[in-house]
Amino acid sequence: MPGTSTLYRPTGEKELELIRAAGWRAFPPRLPEQPIFYPVLEESYAIQIARDWNTRDGGTGYVLRFGIETDYLSKYPVQIAGSREHREYWIPAEELDEFNRHIVGQIEILSSFHSSKS
Repeated sequence: MPGTSTLYRPTGEKELELIRAAGWRAFPPRLPEQPIFYPVLEESYAIQIARDWNTRDGGTGYVLRFGIETDYLSKYPVQIAGSREHREYWIPAEELDEFNRHIVGQIEILSSFHSSKS
């Protein structure tokens, strides 16, 4: 059995509904203005994004965890988006279907954050 790496994905309500509709096994296609899909390496970084960005405008942010085949993932370099804690992969939108085929098991919700706006 191939090795598995654990990644995290901060997301909002709309993307979560599409993941649920896919049976918790795939991420939805990117929108035209979203050229990359960026899963992150640290749960703390995913929490920061879900809590601070996805809850803006009254929404709910979620932190998702999933496994992916390590051999497949190794073709993508790790990107640093700020500090050393802000490590992520940049998966081109046109490669997301192939990325989804290498997910191991189901995508799961780890935590949720709700807007403080009324």
